[in-house]
Amino acid sequence: MDEDYLEAVLDLVDSIPAGRATTYGTIAEHVGELLGRGGPRQVGQVLARAGSGVPWWRVVNASGEPPAAHRERATALLRAEGCPLTDGVPPRVVLRAALWWPPD
Repeated sequence: MDEDYLEAVLDLVDSIPAGRATTYGTIAEHVGELLGRGGPRQVGQVLARAGSGVPWWRVVNASGEPPAAHRERATALLRAEGCPLTDGVPPRVVLRAALWWPPD
């Protein structure tokens, strides 16, 4: 993975405000417009490999589910920030209320 892509993803994830969330696809779309490459899976790879210093828990799948491998921790962090979550199992982010779009 190239450094430009990695930095673009991490910078964007770092700008997601507390209590809000976005999707892997939204990040991929925005970074793709800037750099012309990448997709949701590449965003997930960046966060898995180098995302510990950014609020990775604010990036969810298109259904609002946090990453399965870190679901409990991510859900606890989202809940602590006041992000709206469903009562289902597993809990999901209520994307209609919490979705964050990157600035143009």
